[in-house]
Amino acid sequence: MDGPRYDTDVDLSNRNNSHTLMVELVGGTKRVLDVGCATGYLAEALGERGCTVWAVESDAEAAEEARPHVEQLVLGDVESMDFVEAFGDQRFDVIVFGDVLEHLRDPLAVLRNARRLLADRGSVVASIPNIAHGSVRLALLAGRFDYQDLGLLDSTHVRFFTRSSVENLFRDAGLVPIDVRRTTAGFFDTPVPVRESEFTAEVIDAVRADPESATYQFVLRAVPDDADAAVAKLRADAESQRARIETLAGELSVARATVEDLQGRAEQAEKRADDLETRLAGVSEDLDAARSESDAARTESDAARDHLEKVMATRTMRWSKQAREVYSRLRTIRG
Repeated sequence: MDGPRYDTDVDLSNRNNSHTLMVELVGGTKRVLDVGCATGYLAEALGERGCTVWAVESDAEAAEEARPHVEQLVLGDVESMDFVEAFGDQRFDVIVFGDVLEHLRDPLAVLRNARRLLADRGSVVASIPNIAHGSVRLALLAGRFDYQDLGLLDSTHVRFFTRSSVENLFRDAGLVPIDVRRTTAGFFDTPVPVRESEFTAEVIDAVRADPESATYQFVLRAVPDDADAAVAKLRADAESQRARIETLAGELSVARATVEDLQGRAEQAEKRADDLETRLAGVSEDLDAARSESDAARTESDAARDHLEKVMATRTMRWSKQAREVYSRLRTIRG
């Protein structure tokens, strides 16, 4: 909306990016109205996918950069513009509001105005920042709400949205969001000036408990609220559930593989335990045999010692008797 300030390159390889998600939601070979096209970076990416793009821009400098990428460009303020008067009989498969609605004083009126240009089965694609992102919540807890040049607290934002207020805005405009996607960012990875050291782990965990606290931007596709919208929403819900089932099936497959691996390891451990028990039993038997041999050797040793003592005792007595007889004879001779 504000000219070259919002110029960028669209990197379709980065799926955590609102431009990539919008291009995916628009699809290829569509007639597209890009509201607030800035320098035409999104229009260029859509053109490369076979789309024909018309555009609205309020900044003359940015509009000149966008012209080579669009079929027709209307220079003007979308809040005061009559879309039907500006584009006549043109009808569009998709009307895009890429980071635009938060800059408007009355986004509901603009949505209602633009909706009149939708072709049959047409849709609106939009990206909107999430004011309930964890970084903003923590900043408020610290008593700060400081505007930045870009990002969630862009100084040109005049409206702020959460998940519920985004859905209410589109429903009030007669549109039903049928596909809501998200970009995410860490609490301390945005331009909002907060530091992890300012908060306790309990406070951070309490903020993180809300699943939308990591949502940086909502990127959605909405269709007119009629029977077709109901069918489209059911189809989108079914596709979402199917994708969820596929994800869960993948997780289940991984879990089964993990269980099988653990079972295999448990069986191997049990086998090793059995082997160790068998070896231990053998060692125990060897030890018992060694003890028996040791006891037998000790018994034999005791018997041998007893025998030796008896032999020595007998010989000693014999020698003592002989000595006494010799001594007696000597005394007789001397006498």
